[in-house]
Amino acid sequence: MNILVRMFSRRWLLATILVFAGVALCVRLGIWQLDRLEKRRAFNARVQAQIDQPPVTLSGVALNEDLHNAAELQRMEYRPVRVSGRYDFSQEIAIVNQSYSNDWGVHLVTPLVISGTDQAILVDRGWIPHQDYQDGNWSKYAEPGLVEVQGVLRRPQTKAEIGGRSDPTPAPGEAPRAAWNFVNLEQIGKQVSYPLLSAYVQQAPDPAWTGLPYRTRPDIELTEGPHMSYAIQWFAFAALLGVGYPFFIRWQEQRTRQVQREAAAYN
Repeated sequence: MNILVRMFSRRWLLATILVFAGVALCVRLGIWQLDRLEKRRAFNARVQAQIDQPPVTLSGVALNEDLHNAAELQRMEYRPVRVSGRYDFSQEIAIVNQSYSNDWGVHLVTPLVISGTDQAILVDRGWIPHQDYQDGNWSKYAEPGLVEVQGVLRRPQTKAEIGGRSDPTPAPGEAPRAAWNFVNLEQIGKQVSYPLLSAYVQQAPDPAWTGLPYRTRPDIELTEGPHMSYAIQWFAFAALLGVGYPFFIRWQEQRTRQVQREAAAYN
């Protein structure tokens, strides 16, 4: 009997349907991994292109219509940046649940009023221990006067990549919040008295700066990850299942006939 006929016989129909569904699922998962690989490559290319760019200087001259455009400025994420101005520590906030060398703490994020403008940009000035955050007195970490900040541009965040953790929307008339989960510019901007640019600065480490807050670099991994190997595995599973199933039917039916012959001979 033809193997295709056997596969769709009453005896094997349900198993055949399940095998076809399994093959389709494995192929779909393989395609999904390839899609994730392409997105990862696009992300890597975008980030590397910005890292390789010369630093952009945010100043009264450079803050033209292009940099006012939120989408354009956010596309420059991870590009080196320089900006000078004065901090307003009265509107400083903390990004909670941050670690540094396995110690728990927060990142201080402070509005920097850009020299020659009435605009501000938030600057992640770095990490301080949780105990110092709880004490509520951050004045010892102030950097008064005119400062020049060097770092990288970062996009705002609204929620965690995994899980549902987010910052609640401030209620009308609510007192300014000092603790945030993310640098959510849209919401933080509602309690800051300056117009904020649509990206923020993560201040880069400086060998000349040895105290707190500890500056940090973006935690990014420019690799392709395991997506290609996962895709190959799923396609291999699909091939093994699809090719092996007909052989399994043939073996099973041969075994059944042999058992029947042995039973007939015994009787």
